[in-house]
Amino acid sequence: MILYPAIDLKDGQCVRLLRGEMEAATVFGDDPAAQAKSFVEAGCKWLHLVDLNGAFAGHPVNGAAVEAILAAVDVPVQLGGGIRDMATIEGWLDKGVSRVILGTVAVENPDLVRKAAAAFPGKVAVGIDARNGRVATKGWAEETDVMVTDLAKQFEDAGVAAIIYTDIDRDGAMQGPNVAATAALGNAVRIPVIASGGVSSIDDLVALRDCGAPLDGAISGRALYDGAIDLSEALRVVSA
Repeated sequence: MILYPAIDLKDGQCVRLLRGEMEAATVFGDDPAAQAKSFVEAGCKWLHLVDLNGAFAGHPVNGAAVEAILAAVDVPVQLGGGIRDMATIEGWLDKGVSRVILGTVAVENPDLVRKAAAAFPGKVAVGIDARNGRVATKGWAEETDVMVTDLAKQFEDAGVAAIIYTDIDRDGAMQGPNVAATAALGNAVRIPVIASGGVSSIDDLVALRDCGAPLDGAISGRALYDGAIDLSEALRVVSA
C-alpha cells in the first residue's frame, strides 16, 4: 500500500480544510515546493496535490504552485481540482504530472473520463467524494443522487488507473477514515482504490492495510502536518 501525502493548495499556500469547507482552512505553509521536497526526502514515493481554488472555479488556479512542486521533486505526482476538459488534462500531463484526477466530470461528463483514460493509459484517476454514500461535485459544494459504487462501476472497463475515494465528513476532522465504506468499494470494483479522508493515526493506516480489500494506498494530510502521524513509521506500516 502506498502512502500519499496530501498537499492541498489554496491561494498558493499549503492548507487543510475541515470537511471540505473553504472557510475552515488551516494554513500549514506558504512554500508548497519546500513541503513537497520534505515529504520526498522523508521517503515518500508519491505526492497527492489538490488545487482547491480550481475545484471551485472549474479551471486551474494554483498552477504556479503545482509547477514549482514538479520542478522540486522527482517522484510521481497526482493532481486534482478544476481539471474538466481534455486540453487541461493534456496540459498537466505535458508539464510532468503523472496522473490527473477527474472528479466533477466523472459525474457530469463520463465520456471525457473514458476518452482521457484511453488516450493516456495509466494516467487518469477518478476522484469520488461522498457524503453518506452519495457523490458530491464542484469542490464538494453540490451533492448528487449518484451512489459511490454505481459511479465507480461505470468506469471498470475504461482503463482508469485508480479511484480516490474520500468520505467528506471525515476529511480534515482527525476522526479516522470510513474503513468499512472504503473496503466495500475496494471489493466491489476491480479498479485500484485509494483511501482518503480522516486518516489521522498509525492505527488508521493499519486498519486500511488490513481491511480485507486490496487497497492501492491511503492519503493523509493534516495528521502529517500536525505530527499525529510519524511519517517514517507510517511508511514502514504501509509497506509491511
